[in-house]
Amino acid sequence: MLSSLAPCLMRQGKVLVVVVLAGLATLVGAGTALAQNAYVPNQSSGNVTVINTATNTVVTTITVGSAPRGVGVTPDGTRAYIANEGDGNVSVINTATNTVVATVTVGSSPQAVAITPDGTRAYVANFSSGTVSVINTATNAVVNTVNVGTNPFDIAISADGTRAYVSNDGSDNVSVINIGTNAVVATVTVGDRPNGVALTPDGTRLYVGNKNTNNVSVIDTGTNTVVATVVAGSQPFGVGVTPDGTRVYVANLASGNVTVINTATNTVVTTVALGGAPTGVAVTPDGTRAYIANFASNNVAVINTATNAVVATVAAGTNPNPISRFIAPVAPAAVPTLSEWAMILLGLMLAGGAVLYLQRRQLAV
Repeated sequence: MLSSLAPCLMRQGKVLVVVVLAGLATLVGAGTALAQNAYVPNQSSGNVTVINTATNTVVTTITVGSAPRGVGVTPDGTRAYIANEGDGNVSVINTATNTVVATVTVGSSPQAVAITPDGTRAYVANFSSGTVSVINTATNAVVNTVNVGTNPFDIAISADGTRAYVSNDGSDNVSVINIGTNAVVATVTVGDRPNGVALTPDGTRLYVGNKNTNNVSVIDTGTNTVVATVVAGSQPFGVGVTPDGTRVYVANLASGNVTVINTATNTVVTTVALGGAPTGVAVTPDGTRAYIANFASNNVAVINTATNAVVATVAAGTNPNPISRFIAPVAPAAVPTLSEWAMILLGLMLAGGAVLYLQRRQLAV
């Protein structure tokens, strides 16, 4: 009878190993799921609506500073940086707990935030100061201030982390910053009142929404020259590019719609009606959905990028105005911390010990 129990005990040992390893895999991979939340600042209610993009439901609402606008989420999805225009500072949100863990003083009227691909720096456009603050994300301290054009509005950072592109609303140009030196290395003239900016994934083209000329400037980043101009709706504001680089979504504030541009031809392929003064644009990491913040209707519209149809509308706070990049980019594979490695090794030792014990029990019977 005892001998008949041995195979059962062995099977239990194998099950234990599988359970332990599955649990550890879940532990190590859990951080990537955080990158799927959208963080939508509500300018007039002083808070951030957190939306689960898998379910299009509101997860929570986080109180931040006065008149929050721009958003930058770190590549690993663990922190969201919110520019508070009214307070001249940036709220740092821990996305695991959805709580504010730091507040960083920057320049006057911060508008937008962009994070470097390695996650070590946050660049903040200060509208009234004419500067860009550079925050060390490890210490949440400002380590540099870069003078740019008049009324810097939005920022895009190249995928290789070498350049930051800043739209200057008041001087009708784009400042190009060398991230290695934090010096402006070029200035590109565009249309009247450039607002949102977005780079193609390969970094070769920058799309700039010009609010007063109702068009989009296309900049060749290799030569820092405008190579095309695309007619958009009335008062183009936020700009977003799909992860495959084939489409650009432009939110048109005054005409209440979204212009969709084919990047191969720089022509408009369709216009999506929304209403509600659309401002910010962000595309999900898998490229299947574009999220558009509607300032006047206090919600976020979700567009299916395959059909360019609105498939959902999510309620937000008062006057959502995130400009761009309020959904994190695709997170890299999670790398275990030292404590996680210790847990992994402990789990493997326990599992191995369980199998050895059961093997000895089998021999004993």
